[in-house]
Amino acid sequence: MGKRLDGSSLFSGISSGLSNSFSLLSSQYSDGLTLDNLNKALTNTNVTNTAYGATFASYLSTNFNNVDSNRDGVISADEIQNFMNNIATQGLTREQIIALSGATGMTNSLQETVLSHFDDIDTNHDGKVTSQEISQYGVNSMAEKQKIADRNRLINNMSLFYGDSIDKYEGSMLDYKYMDDNENS
Repeated sequence: MGKRLDGSSLFSGISSGLSNSFSLLSSQYSDGLTLDNLNKALTNTNVTNTAYGATFASYLSTNFNNVDSNRDGVISADEIQNFMNNIATQGLTREQIIALSGATGMTNSLQETVLSHFDDIDTNHDGKVTSQEISQYGVNSMAEKQKIADRNRLINNMSLFYGDSIDKYEGSMLDYKYMDDNENS
C-alpha cells in the first residue's frame, strides 16, 4: 500500500538545512550574518556551490526581518534556533515548503503530496502545516485506502460466492445476497 506519509522528514530536513546554511554563511563573514552579507552570499561560490547554501541564503535574505527578531541587523545563532523552533511548532506555509524543501534532500513526491493536499492537511486552516498534521493526513489516507481495498475484496469475494452475474442485477449489494439461485441462472 505504500510508505506512510511522515512530516518529520520535511521539518528535520529544513531545520538541518537552515542550521548548516547558517554555519556556512556565518563562517564566510566576520562581521556576522547581515542582510548585506546574505546578499553577497548569493554570488559567493563558496556558498552557491553547496546543496543548500544559496537556497537558504536567498530565503534568509528575503525573510531577514522575520528571523532577526531583536532587530540589531545581524542574525545570530539563537535567532536561527528560535526561527527553527517556531517552524517546528507553528508549521510551514505553502511558500516556505516551496522555497526551502528543494535544498533539504526531501523527495519530490513528499513535497508534491504535501503541496497538492495542503488544504486537506491543514486541518486547523491556519495556512500552515505541522509535522503532526502531515503525519495524521498520512494515517487517514492509509486508512481510507485500506477501507477501499477491504470493500473491493468483499465485493469480489461476494461475486465469486454468488456467481458472476452481478452485472445483471441493479439492486443493492444486500439485495444481491438474498437473490434466489433461479435468478442467478
